[in-house]
Amino acid sequence: METNDQLLSEENTKNPDGRITSGNTLSYWVDSVKPIKFKPLAGNVRTDVVIVGAGISGLTTAYCLAKSGKNVVVVEDGFVGSGETGRTTAHATNALDDRYRDIEQLHGSEGSRIAADSHTAAIAFIESTALAEGIECDFKRLNGYLFLHPSDKRENLEEEFKATHRAGIPTEWLEAVPGISSENGPCLKFPHQGQFHPMKYLSGLTSALSKLGVNIYTETRVSDIQRGLVKTSSEFEITTDHIVVATNSPINDLFTMHTKQYPYRTYVIGMLLLKGSVEGALWWDTGDQNSKWLPMPYHYVRLQPYDEQSDLLICGGEDHKTGQEDKAEFTTNERFDVLEEWLRKRFDNCGRVVYRWSGQVMEPLDGMGYIGRNPGDKEIYIVTGDSGNGITHGTIAGMLINDLILGRENPWEELYDPGRITLKVTGDYIREAANMVSQYGDYIAKGDVESAEQLLAGEGAILSSGLKKYAAYKDESGVVHKFSAVCPHLGCILQWNPAEKSFDCPCHGSRFTCEGKVINGPAKTDLSSITPD
Repeated sequence: METNDQLLSEENTKNPDGRITSGNTLSYWVDSVKPIKFKPLAGNVRTDVVIVGAGISGLTTAYCLAKSGKNVVVVEDGFVGSGETGRTTAHATNALDDRYRDIEQLHGSEGSRIAADSHTAAIAFIESTALAEGIECDFKRLNGYLFLHPSDKRENLEEEFKATHRAGIPTEWLEAVPGISSENGPCLKFPHQGQFHPMKYLSGLTSALSKLGVNIYTETRVSDIQRGLVKTSSEFEITTDHIVVATNSPINDLFTMHTKQYPYRTYVIGMLLLKGSVEGALWWDTGDQNSKWLPMPYHYVRLQPYDEQSDLLICGGEDHKTGQEDKAEFTTNERFDVLEEWLRKRFDNCGRVVYRWSGQVMEPLDGMGYIGRNPGDKEIYIVTGDSGNGITHGTIAGMLINDLILGRENPWEELYDPGRITLKVTGDYIREAANMVSQYGDYIAKGDVESAEQLLAGEGAILSSGLKKYAAYKDESGVVHKFSAVCPHLGCILQWNPAEKSFDCPCHGSRFTCEGKVINGPAKTDLSSITPD
């Protein structure tokens, strides 16, 4: 197989700054590396496996399969890592966003142990792969600390301490939080965790994949997925034995998987911190970003080397459901300010905020990602439901799907099976389904503004004309762009996201640029353009 190992030159990029990302904000990870881009697919090809999506899930799966002797093709509609991998905070950890005591209740003690084992194995995989392939990605082993949110109780942390031990994680109980003296309560120490620079890691993986004969095609949008066939919007076809859909939210499934998980926006800031003033660690509080019925804002923190004088203190959290900002306590942009205030109360020697970005996570009903065969398909595999642990879930996907395609048994298969049904979450399913159905009431709601003329340059809004809804954006030169505000996936009314300058679907998380271009599934097509009045 001829290898597509020639990176595109800078002058061939579509964006002036050479970057394609899933929003208007720019993460530190994407900003600190050169764009990782290859030539678009320019003809029909045949391969053993085609992988849709070049984030950590797609490239790890490609790496594992190529090492196993499979011919692999990767297609990506943006650049490598331009989706959610480039917007993570890159905690490589077995301290999951969902507590082990809850995982044990939903999946049993064996399921809890497998969850711990698989995420622990994912950290080791990243470390060993970086070492084996000579990838300089700032990988580091360090401790992590889970401490109480003000609304949480000590006995809940005590229960979690016992549950982690039953799962096989050697946590330690501490009466103070190392590195955060202002936190007065206890914490759990998770030893031997990991952190790294995700875009440097992906860059190294692409180099390794090139040596293994894997072709990567960027700026190649997939328009249709069938058994044994992937079609692109440029009308090229890839025939294959197996297909892996690693697109954060599956684009091959119209309905089934989207009733089992729900999209959330999460927010991140990067603040300068006097170098060496705080020992590196991972920190998480016990706020539950999923309890939107009783909100408890969640926060997660890490350090990253920045320059000779400063480290970058990276803090994320303040999640809300995608496209449902109007139902939340703070506006989108206010959430960055809340994160800054939260950080300054806990860390001395803080400087200015130099990065603000947001990302999208898919929250599964029962806390575990969906990795494996797509329900009803034998040769199509999906990776989704990262639940805020996309780095380790994506790495687990590479190892697990490799075994499934090779016909090997894997002890993780049942826990992550996308076709599983967890009866214990029926109440949550009913509440989430009701929330989704309620979004269709936006058809009769008033628009954000009465006319596009009210918009300032760089602003967008949803406009009403009877029962018809329009998405309008006024660019910096004052020209108004109008599109249908109906999501082409299942017809929900989109909402304007001022932080990312995108139109987001509150039902299933599809997202579109201010120019109407799709940037996040499950939608596969752009918004239909409307000529302004």
